[in-house]
Formats: sequence, C-alpha cells, structure tokens
Amino acid sequence: MKRQIVFLLFIAALVLGSCSGSNPVLKIEGGQVTGVQTPTKGIIAYKGIPFAAPPVGDLRWKEPQPVIPWEGVRIADKYGDAASQVTWDPQSFYGREWQASGSVPFTEDCLYLNIWTPAAGKTGKKLPVAMWIHGGGYREGFSYEPEMDGGEDWASRGVILVQVTYRLGVMGFFSHPLLSAESPEGVSGNYGLLDQVAALKWIHNNIAQFGGDPDNVMIFGQSAGAGSVQSLCASPLSKDLISKAIIMSGGGLSDIRPGILLDTAQLANKVMMDFFNKTMLDEMRALPFDTLLKMSADYTAATGKRVMWGPVVDNYLMTGTFSSVARAGAIADIPYMIGFTANDMIDMTKPVADFCALRAEQSSEPAYAYLFARPLPGDTSGAFHSSDLWYVFHSLRHSWRPFNAGDDELSNRIVDFWTNFAGYGNPNGSEDGVWTPYTSANPQFMVLDVDGDRASLTMTDKPEFKGGGFPR
Repeated sequence: MKRQIVFLLFIAALVLGSCSGSNPVLKIEGGQVTGVQTPTKGIIAYKGIPFAAPPVGDLRWKEPQPVIPWEGVRIADKYGDAASQVTWDPQSFYGREWQASGSVPFTEDCLYLNIWTPAAGKTGKKLPVAMWIHGGGYREGFSYEPEMDGGEDWASRGVILVQVTYRLGVMGFFSHPLLSAESPEGVSGNYGLLDQVAALKWIHNNIAQFGGDPDNVMIFGQSAGAGSVQSLCASPLSKDLISKAIIMSGGGLSDIRPGILLDTAQLANKVMMDFFNKTMLDEMRALPFDTLLKMSADYTAATGKRVMWGPVVDNYLMTGTFSSVARAGAIADIPYMIGFTANDMIDMTKPVADFCALRAEQSSEPAYAYLFARPLPGDTSGAFHSSDLWYVFHSLRHSWRPFNAGDDELSNRIVDFWTNFAGYGNPNGSEDGVWTPYTSANPQFMVLDVDGDRASLTMTDKPEFKGGGFPR
C-alpha cells in the first residue's frame, strides 16, 4: 500500500511538472501571470491581462497610465470587461447576427487584452504577432465577440493573436478645452486611439514572454478597427512599432472623411456641456456614463445638433488624415492588405485601388487588395459589412447560418492568407502564389467566394460591388 501511494505521488508530480512546463508562469509588466490550456493541444490562452491602469476617476479622459502591479500569480482565465457602451438591440440585424448583446459587462475599467500562443515562455521562439482591433463605429463592440473567437486557429498556424479593448464613445473621444488645458500635450480626445497605442507598446515590451517577436507585429482591424489601423499607421506615436497592416472595410485613399479638427471638436463639446451648465472637470468626471449618453441625446433633441465621437486631428497622435499623411509618403512603410465586402456600406473599390496604386509608386513594399464576395447563406443580405469576420476567425460554429463545406474551406483559406501575411508580408506565405500584389500595371483584386461546396479564389481587375448600405 505504501509503495502504491509513493507511486501515485510520483505520477502526480510528473503530471504537475508537465502542466507547469507547458503553461509556465510569466513575468510581465505588473507582475506574474499564467494562462489556461485551450481545447487545441499546445495552445495557451491568456484572458483579461491589463495593459494600463483602469481609466476611472481622475484618470477618466486622460492618456492611459502604467499598469497597477498585483501580488502573486494572476490567473488569466477570464475576459476583462468591455468598454462602456449602449447595449445592442437583440432584435436588430447585428443583434441577431452576433447574438452577443448583454453577454458581458460594460464598464469604464476596460483596458485589457487577450493572447493566444503556442509558445508560452519560449522567449527565443520569435513568432509573428497579430494585434486585432474591433470595429463598431468607435461607439460599441468588444474584441471577444463570438464572431472573433479565432485565437486557437491563428495560434495553431504559428501566429500569436492579441485582442485589444479600448475606450469608446464619449469615454474614448471626448474633447474639451479644459481637458486640453490639463494635458501636457495641450490636446484632448483620441483616448481610445491612445489606448491602442499603449497596447501596441505593451506588446512590444512583453510579447517575447509569450514566444512572440516584438519586431514582427502586424495590426489588423475591421470598420472602425480598420480606421484605427490607418490612424496607428499614420501616427508618429506608433507607426515605427508596426511591421504589417490589414485594413478591412474601412479605409483607402479618400477625402470622404476629412477628419475632425481639434478646435472644432473642443468647441462642439464645450457648447454641449455649457448647455447643461457643466463647466468644471470634476463634475464632468463624476457624471455616470448613462447620464452622459442621455445628455448627448437630449442636446440633439433640443438643438438638432449631433455630437460625434471619433478620431480627432490633434497634431499629436494624428498630424492629419490617413489619406493626407499617405499622400505625403509619411505612413508606415510596410506591406499592406486592404479590402472590403461586396455588399459593404459603400463602394470602396476606388479608395482601395487608389491606395494600392499610391503604395506601388512610393514603396517597394507590396499592397494586396481583396473583395470578400461570398453572400452569406440564410437570408438575402449578401456579403454585408462585417460578414467576413466569421471567416477571418474561422468562427462559423458560433453562427446560426447554414454554412456548408465551401464556407469552411473558404474560412480556412482566409485564415491561411491572413496568418501568412502576418508572418511574411505575403498572403501566399514565403513563396509567390495565387495572390499577386496590386500595381498600376497589374491592378488585381483577390475575390474570395464560394462555388457550391468549394472555396473560389480568383484574381480580377474588375471587382464587382453589388450594392450595400446598412442591413436590416
């Protein structure tokens, strides 16, 4: 009996040793952390890692501050709270599509990131890293919605996926003269973008602990996330930290959005706050999020003026619009991939083509263009804005739609393209392949579609936008 107990203890020690070896304790900014094993063998997930101090109280509407240290080993097994925002209507198109409304808490304490890696603790591995920035009009959304559940698929292909949460709406993009006056840089607004910059710097300083290469960090995002990618690639605060970028349904070379100037944003918000006799920073910072939302709505109802929350040209983070900085040849000189969906909100063919042609003139680094053309099965909404997210993260299993084998194959091919691009700056991988860069002499888009039960991948110089808008 004694020998049996000793043997069992020996086996238990071996098991524990094996677990600790594959899921090591890592030392990062703030303290020690350990992750959780995922269902995919060899992939460790780290959820809810703080990359900055909670932006609450006196830190509301300030640049993100350093992480507050913690004691002991933090078990990163739960997602952090999503940013304060309006709860989605579950009966709206996107409420039905994502089925995520009300599933997570929305709070101001939201500066967390999530990591999936196959090389935890292997500092010499130097795997490529991809930082994901979610969309939602700078007003809503969070990085771990069901359609973005793709960390295991990306990590199993040798790319470390990092999801980032950032401040939204009034909490992320509020400008006011009093806020600018207290800022060392003399600016206000863009707090959500500054959160993204802080996350990018955190990755640069800490990702080696997870087996990542701090000098090989791709950023990618969709919709407002794509706009964020463009801002980061144009910003003097961040562009040197980026090695590749993917811009999905939210970019290109265009003057449609000329950009909000700091003075304009400050004045608009001051007029609104004066309307409610709010003239002190302390009282503004004490207002609950719901109260701020109601004030904005009441102000619009009373005056007919709508307050916009979004990026501001402040001559600090943003020295101009993405298009103006790109035309000046001052964006990050890196490989780009850029595209949109066939039933997107607007036709982006020309902005995408113009951007790729400009890059071909300015740089030896390639630019790849694409059109996601697969009409999603289950209704008549087509390849609507955001429909490609199911495929980019191979998250079809979470959807109510009747996807077939062709959809699964297309999703796997897209994940291959995106992860290859993260590693090599080439969606084909280390060798030339089916997807050629866009140039003026060879103006080719990759069309991503399904033909029956097979994926369809074709190059064309005439991508077909089929009409869009906001699906209902």
